[in-house]
Amino acid sequence: MYSVKIEDMVKEFNLKNLTEDISLEDRLIETAEVNRPALQLAGFFDYFECERVQIIGIVEYTYLSKLAPEFRQETLAKFFEYKMPCVVISRGLEPHAEMMFYAREAGVPIFQTQSSTSEFMGELIKWLRVQLAPRTTLHGVLLDVYGEGVLIMGESGIGKSETAIELIKRGHRLVADDAVEIKKVSYTTLVGSCPELIRYFIEVRGIGIINVKQMFGVQSVKDTQEIDLIVKLENWEKGKQYDRIGLKEEYMDILGNNVVCHTIPVRPGRNLAMICEAAAVNRRQKKMGYNAAQALNDAIMKGTGGTC
Repeated sequence: MYSVKIEDMVKEFNLKNLTEDISLEDRLIETAEVNRPALQLAGFFDYFECERVQIIGIVEYTYLSKLAPEFRQETLAKFFEYKMPCVVISRGLEPHAEMMFYAREAGVPIFQTQSSTSEFMGELIKWLRVQLAPRTTLHGVLLDVYGEGVLIMGESGIGKSETAIELIKRGHRLVADDAVEIKKVSYTTLVGSCPELIRYFIEVRGIGIINVKQMFGVQSVKDTQEIDLIVKLENWEKGKQYDRIGLKEEYMDILGNNVVCHTIPVRPGRNLAMICEAAAVNRRQKKMGYNAAQALNDAIMKGTGGTC
């Protein structure tokens, strides 16, 4: 289980703290889902997801405002009996006096946002999914090549960093070298980044450590990138059959997501940077509906009357 500090959420969304007397230290959010407590404010607490961030919108606020003071007090007293990370009130609405009283009694912080309920919920869920996403760290180099996230993998010393340097010189951007932190933000999307300690640094054997940002400029680096393609470098083995057509794609499983993987044999004279560029452009073409290998195969089959 991963968690995010409530203090980080407050800073990210510029929330106003209405209960500054309640300490936020060690308060954590552990789920990316949020809850609008409509039924709970009506007295129905079955299946109440109290571990989620609770959001009070205009509907919930108006409902509470129309309740008789005695019933509003009873409803909020029962609501705050449940342990919840925090309550956020949207549209800059001022909380009812009873809400502030029972929140302080229960030690539940209340925040205020000027954003609309739907807008805030959408942005908060998206942010929490990234912060709380399942993650892993892989050895490799991640770059943005023509907008495609290319993860270069292979044994130590195979030439990953040298290939990355050449790609950076050709105008592409470095995300991470050596250690790539990968988060699964959805069932189809993996996002890679670099540990803070080694961000912008790259190791080149025989030279040492260089700072890509300082050497090539800020345009040569990027903090995060979706991973679209894996290029796996391996030493050329004589007699081994390598894919020369590309009709069938190979995949690598990362956190349950399948990522297209190309195995590239390394031998003297091969321009690995150019190969990575070609792989990235080819991947983009396939996303746009054009498959060069399939187009050639279809033309051959048509020319031979469909027989092999």
